[in-house]
Amino acid sequence: MSLPASSRRTALRAGAALALVASAAVAPVASAANPIITNVHTADPAPLVVGNTLYIYAGRDEAPVGTDNFVMREWRVLSSTDAATWTDHGARANVGTFPWAGADAWASEVEPRSGKYYWYTSVNGNGAGWMDIGVAVGDSPLGPFRDAKGGPLISDSTPNSSGLNIDPTVFTDDDGQAYLYWGGYWGARAAKLKPNMIELDGPVVAPQGLANFWEAPWMFKRDGLYYLMYAANDTNGCVTDSDYACQRYATATSPLGPWTHRGVVLDRVSSTTNHAGVVQFNGQWYIVYHNANAPGGGNFRRSVAVDLLHFNADGTMRKVTQTTTGPPPNPGTDPGPGTNLAPSATASTSYVSPWESLAALNDGGTPASSADRSNLVYGSWPERGTQWVEYQWPTAKSINRMAAYWFDDDQGIDLPASCKAQYWNGSAYVDVPGQSPCGVAGNTFNTTTFTAVSTTRLRLSITSKPDFSTGVLEWQAFQA
Repeated sequence: MSLPASSRRTALRAGAALALVASAAVAPVASAANPIITNVHTADPAPLVVGNTLYIYAGRDEAPVGTDNFVMREWRVLSSTDAATWTDHGARANVGTFPWAGADAWASEVEPRSGKYYWYTSVNGNGAGWMDIGVAVGDSPLGPFRDAKGGPLISDSTPNSSGLNIDPTVFTDDDGQAYLYWGGYWGARAAKLKPNMIELDGPVVAPQGLANFWEAPWMFKRDGLYYLMYAANDTNGCVTDSDYACQRYATATSPLGPWTHRGVVLDRVSSTTNHAGVVQFNGQWYIVYHNANAPGGGNFRRSVAVDLLHFNADGTMRKVTQTTTGPPPNPGTDPGPGTNLAPSATASTSYVSPWESLAALNDGGTPASSADRSNLVYGSWPERGTQWVEYQWPTAKSINRMAAYWFDDDQGIDLPASCKAQYWNGSAYVDVPGQSPCGVAGNTFNTTTFTAVSTTRLRLSITSKPDFSTGVLEWQAFQA
């Protein structure tokens, strides 16, 4: 299949692919920067956490340099146990996985159910219309995968389908009900899935409230609130050139909406298309996306990147800072002695200023000074007296040391008067035993040591100077 010149701009936005060249076998490799692998070009990433491993499912861009179109015919799997160093497991599915299809291995996502892994893909079905959504299934995150249905799940013949049936995202709610979102050409669509994960359970609906939706939906849930992130290409605060795209997002209290638009979470990237996914791993939220930054990259030779994602106290998402270094290592459940456990913890507090961020505590930053605002900042203004911040882990950790880097804005927030460490003993918070003085110096990490405690919660109690509030740029907690 080839597209006329007049169609190439449309294909560029939709993430088109042509099956023109054979796939080469590639041995797994590892990387620890953005883009996360550079041995091949990858695009349209979809993250999934299974146990202590973060997987990314991505298409492969194979277009030769100078080719003015997408060439994609396989989907690859990448994995990491720390969200910083990645292994390429090669192609785990391709257009040939679907005997009824013939080209165009576009955006996909994998969703687990009852011990199996369902891979929802955008693929050219060679039937009426252009793109369909297929489903493959495997017994492990790495497959092998086989066609689960024998035909498309979604096609142009599906009642009320999108103008372009691409970019599936599947979300399973706490009650076990699974939802499918998809669509391009401004046509967002959604439907319930039956428990077998390969049939629709009810009518296709057009979600309401997704301002400027173009393509690439991604759905997830956090603290009881539903989030839908998607690509937009408007020039009303998104991009200055509509050939490019940003990532907007909306929230809802029901999985089918109606949705309330919240803003832009990821600005324009270096490629024209912008496709992203969000996941929580070891207590930290991440965004995966693609750009054109790998050697030899371009609009048709994209590569996957990973960065930290932060939320405000009201549940809104902070705009992502795109980096070339990627996130710091986030250890799994069995870190060695001296490992900073903070990145794998969930933070909470007695109070955080609405314009500051609790995520500052464990985002892995190294402040240049106590006045450094180049990264996120936690502050409790205008609250005074004693406030606290806390880390919680899903399983008990052995901890014997912490370090705090205090924030001082030379205004309403000053260095604290005093501080102390406490831990949850199973029924109450008590002071950690044998703790050294809790330092309150500026422009440095203040380290406090104590007799090792085994706990799921560690608390830093902070008392302010009179007439001031307190703040923290980074708080570390170390494995004994």
